[in-house]
Amino acid sequence: MSKFYGSIGFSVSTKTAPGVFTPSITERQYKGDVLSNTRRYEAQTNSTNDDLLINNKISILSDSFTDKNIGHIIYVIYENTKWKVTNVEIERPRLILTLGGVYNG
Repeated sequence: MSKFYGSIGFSVSTKTAPGVFTPSITERQYKGDVLSNTRRYEAQTNSTNDDLLINNKISILSDSFTDKNIGHIIYVIYENTKWKVTNVEIERPRLILTLGGVYNG
């Protein structure tokens, strides 16, 4: 098992005017463990290049911010790439994040 230290991106709406909310990305730093580290290529019929997908699972220690914004986690920066979070398992006090394809938001 290897260690993880990196940013997690949250899509958080901020109130910019009365009744108007604008989505913005907030990144926060977390420490944790890489529980699994797998990669695969998925063939695309409309593209000459296959898409790289990972099924990595990263376990982080939850804090009050993640507890409040668990539904807004959208990506994890892992190995200098933003990866989409496809699943969040809640195992208090930890969150286990499953990563998928590259995040292009």
